[in-house]
Amino acid sequence: MEDFQGTVEKYEPMIYQIMHSLHIYKNHDEFYQIGLIALWEASERFVEGKGAFSSFAYATIKGRLLTELTRSKKREERNTFPDEQFWEYQIDPAKEPMELATLLSYCDRLTVKQKKWVIMTFYFGMGTSEIAATEEVSPSAVKKWRKNAMERLRTN
Repeated sequence: MEDFQGTVEKYEPMIYQIMHSLHIYKNHDEFYQIGLIALWEASERFVEGKGAFSSFAYATIKGRLLTELTRSKKREERNTFPDEQFWEYQIDPAKEPMELATLLSYCDRLTVKQKKWVIMTFYFGMGTSEIAATEEVSPSAVKKWRKNAMERLRTN
């Protein structure tokens, strides 16, 4: 086999043609690099006398690009990235998260402690440790209030 630079010059159009046939339009440079690596591997693994190098290189490059397309598609499906509106969204501090009367209408069958948890969590926006400090109880007690309140709210 000739030096690799000569191989690249000769088979570079093939890489672009395969990318075009696979409709690769995103991450163009990345897929081109993968095609070059596949070409290099094909030149290393090719055995003289077992067919034409161009056919072997074509199959190797196309296979590698298809594999990477599958991986990138799976990556896109698993990892969703929020758009710009998500990052710009801000809660209006002047507006209360929920009206107290509406919130209390859900608390009919709750105990006093469970009602405290619901109001402090959803009306005042307090966390477990803040509620525990305010009520002078342990955080695990507040978590128990939450658990029992959520169970009762679900059954109602």
